[in-house]
Amino acid sequence: MPKKIIKKYLPDPEKIKSIKSLHFLGDRLHDPNLWHLNRHSVSLAFAVGLFFAWVPSPTQMAMAAAAALFVRANLPISVALVWITNPITMPPLFYFAYRVGIWLLNKPHFDGEFSLDTVFSSMADIGGPFLFGCLVLGITCSSLGYFGMKAFWRWHVAHRWNARKKARAEKS
Repeated sequence: MPKKIIKKYLPDPEKIKSIKSLHFLGDRLHDPNLWHLNRHSVSLAFAVGLFFAWVPSPTQMAMAAAAALFVRANLPISVALVWITNPITMPPLFYFAYRVGIWLLNKPHFDGEFSLDTVFSSMADIGGPFLFGCLVLGITCSSLGYFGMKAFWRWHVAHRWNARKKARAEKS
C-alpha cells in the first residue's frame, strides 16, 4: 500500500484526541485500528465510507465516523470516502439510485416536468424507489469496496514480496 502518501494527508491522531468536544467518546478514540493503515481497518473503512456515501443525508460524515468507531475501521478513510457524493456528483449519482430503485421495484418512471415544485409534490412517488435504490447501491458498493480492497491489499503485498525476492536473487 502507498502508506507514505496516505499518511501524509491523514490528520494527526494526537491532535484529534486532544479536541475537547470529542472527549465524550472516551477511550474509543484511542483504538489503534482507527488510525493505522492495515488490511483489516482499511477494508472496513471502504465498506463504511462507501455505504454512507449513498445515504441521502447531510449527516453522512457523522454517521460514517460513528460506524467507523463502532466497527473499528480507519476513521479518516471512512469519513473521506463519503465525499464521493459531493455537491457536484450527488445529482447524477442519486438520479442513478432512483433509476435503480424504479427498475428493481418495477415502478413506472416519473413523467412530470422537472422543477422543485413538481419534485416536492410527488415525493411520495419518488421517495420509495429513490431510498431503495440508495440502500441497494450502498450495500453493493460497500461489499465491492470491502472485498476489492482486501484483494488489492493481498495482491500488493504479494507483488512487493516477489519484487524483494527477485532483487535478492539478482544480488546473489
